[in-house]
Amino acid sequence: MELVNQRTGDRVARVVEIAATRATRRKGLLGRASLDPSAALVLSPCLAVHTAFMRFPIDVVFVTSAGVVRKIVSLPPWRLAADLGACAVIEFAAGATRGIRVGDRIYLSDGSSVAGAAVSSFSCPSLRSTASNPACSGS
Repeated sequence: MELVNQRTGDRVARVVEIAATRATRRKGLLGRASLDPSAALVLSPCLAVHTAFMRFPIDVVFVTSAGVVRKIVSLPPWRLAADLGACAVIEFAAGATRGIRVGDRIYLSDGSSVAGAAVSSFSCPSLRSTASNPACSGS
């Protein structure tokens, strides 16, 4: 899976990890020395992140369940950020979000076609709107 910016058609991440369980979201990027600039970590459901105990800065993109970018934040270690209307958070290496703007739609793609067919926004069962996360409904 990869992440694609619908507005530009650019691949914003060639390698995508999905943290959809409580344990994987809690661990996030902790314990890593860095994040590859071509990779991203999707945390869902999620509306807030922190960089406590991290050794490197990251860029954070808050998205709705449809993949629409609500907020983009650069976070050095020992900071936190939130967006109460977000359904998921995508973490990138610092500087990797330069081509992404608020309002863009980011979607997961299987990369199988020349045009990069959209699989969906975040249609994995763990990334769909759920009653357990009201921020995901109606986005």
